[in-house]
Amino acid sequence: MTPTQAGPTPRTRGAEGASTVDGVPGAEPGLASWAGGSTSFSRPPPRIEDEARRLRVALVGAPNVGKSALFNRLTGTYVHVSNYPGTSVEVTWARGTIQDHPAEIMDTPGLYALLPTTEEERVSQEVVLSGRPDVLVHVADAKSLERMLPLTLQLLEIGRPLVLALNMMDEARRLGLEVDAPELGRRLGLPVVPITAITGEGVEALGEAILAAARTGPVAPPAIYGDGVADAVERVRTALQGSYPVSRDVMAALLLQEDVEAGAMAAAAEPDGGDTIRALTRAATAQLSTAPVYRMAYERRKVAEDLLDGVLRLPPNGGRPVAERLGRWLARPFPGIPILLAVLYLGLYQFVGVFGAGTVVDWIETSLFEARINPLFERLFAGIPWEPFRSLYVGEYGLLTLGLRYAVAIILPVVGAFFLFFSVVEDSGYFPRLALLVDRVFKRIGLSGRAVIPMVLGFACDTMATMVTRTLETRRERILATLLLALAIPCSAQLGVILAILSGQPAALAVWALSLVAIFLLVGAITARLMPGQAATFHMELPPLRWPRPSNVLVKTVTRMHWYFLEVLPLFLLASIIIWLGSITGLLARAVAAMGPVVTWLGLPVETSRVFLFGFFRRDYGAAGLYDLNQSGALDAAQLTVAAVTLTLFVPCVAQFLMMIRERGWKVALGMFAFITPFAFGAGWVLNHILRGLGW
Repeated sequence: MTPTQAGPTPRTRGAEGASTVDGVPGAEPGLASWAGGSTSFSRPPPRIEDEARRLRVALVGAPNVGKSALFNRLTGTYVHVSNYPGTSVEVTWARGTIQDHPAEIMDTPGLYALLPTTEEERVSQEVVLSGRPDVLVHVADAKSLERMLPLTLQLLEIGRPLVLALNMMDEARRLGLEVDAPELGRRLGLPVVPITAITGEGVEALGEAILAAARTGPVAPPAIYGDGVADAVERVRTALQGSYPVSRDVMAALLLQEDVEAGAMAAAAEPDGGDTIRALTRAATAQLSTAPVYRMAYERRKVAEDLLDGVLRLPPNGGRPVAERLGRWLARPFPGIPILLAVLYLGLYQFVGVFGAGTVVDWIETSLFEARINPLFERLFAGIPWEPFRSLYVGEYGLLTLGLRYAVAIILPVVGAFFLFFSVVEDSGYFPRLALLVDRVFKRIGLSGRAVIPMVLGFACDTMATMVTRTLETRRERILATLLLALAIPCSAQLGVILAILSGQPAALAVWALSLVAIFLLVGAITARLMPGQAATFHMELPPLRWPRPSNVLVKTVTRMHWYFLEVLPLFLLASIIIWLGSITGLLARAVAAMGPVVTWLGLPVETSRVFLFGFFRRDYGAAGLYDLNQSGALDAAQLTVAAVTLTLFVPCVAQFLMMIRERGWKVALGMFAFITPFAFGAGWVLNHILRGLGW
């Protein structure tokens, strides 16, 4: 496939240029109905008979089954491929060709079932139910087919051409698993293609299967539900009168399960606004002894087991190699907690803090910027007679001597070291084990173990992590996670700089770390008790524990550094311009003077006001300012600790705040901002009195 364009897909139904008949995207004019087996469709399935028409393909499947890796392989367009759930939270698309046919590929967030429980599943459900994709490709983990096939059965009900891609066949073979793909395809009546997306094995055959499915059309699913449920589905299905982009069978099943999206579609399509359907579903549900959502899930699971009988052959030893046993140990308190502490010490403290933010930063700043680059800039601008203009580029707040130095000499080495460490751990599959390890503790602060994913991502970038909170199940949990990210999780640059500053004073580093952990748990516990809402549940696919692939680690590290640098450099330069304007107009001096009583109240020198003003633009900009202030010797151990804690808790950066508004809304974001600012300074005041009382 040859890529031509990539970008996020808007969360809307249909797309510009898609053919529509009676409101059904992609339907062919002149055909009124199609029926196959026990399934009826209110509109014809799309068939790709016009070879010039762009084929729309959606990759669908559970989290961490390799959809993004397959997307990368098909399109040549890089999106993050991570060995834990929750990587994709929006639809990504790219245009190109499949077997020389023009195509548009969509990579969707993780979807366990058509009845969504998280925001990422709702995004995928919208894509699937919109009728926009011409072909659905269900990407399934070949090692976990018994958990994957129930979704295959639901996708079959939709009435769109479907291909089942059995991914991670290399890992299945290493475990000794054997899958009879042709026989499974015969039983399902659809193409089943074994692939290994990360190496490209089987991808060519998958492309051929996609085109074949598009030309052939959808197939009828096997009988899924027992008499009681089947009768209820049939009664609702026959009562539907409107036009839908998916089969009436799947609409009836979702309506019986009280799905919000299906209810909205019925309200819009039915002549009476869906009143008749709502009454009918209530009556049908009352006749079932068990809630439809549980009954249907159980019966799909039983059908899946029957389909796999004789198709999936397990190895004689049960398929538990050393890596799987090690993965289980990592999720237990012992030896999981000692291993976690070792990872944090070696990875964060020694590699990111001491080496990246210490050795590398010292070399770049001292040997390059102080010795060569800054003096060169000073000489180049020395001839400019107008001092204010010259100070815009060089000097205390110059674009080149401050903004560029902060971005390149202090921040870039730190985030580079962190992203390298992060990519290695991420690609190994360790993070989901960490989620299991901390689940019990997180439950006490209103979160589930699944929330460890955005929390861990927050140490890379809080802005990205705030977006990933939509993978959490309830609104309450998403708000709690957003608050804790904004308050107590330092981003990679801020974390690395602070680790470098405090690495020479182990006691100060311990106080800083313990303060953040205590505040994280205290605020989380209190907020969880005060905030109403449903308690979080926890379910997550466990990917295999494996050796990180060097190519994966390298690509992810370079891509993230490139993205971060493109984001941070313009903001650092803009901050330098604003500070320069404040300097020449006197506004900066007034702001510093206005903050003087506050920082003095914290026991800090007045010069620290500039650090907090820098931090208002970006947390990492403020951390770089604290680095300079510490280098000048202006802070003792207690002051340095108080400043580090307060700055870490201080208001989120502009990018994170805008993401908070986007994800949680203006009122919630402003409420968090109003809480965090006084809380940060209050915590600093308390810590200062404690340290002084201890004789620091």
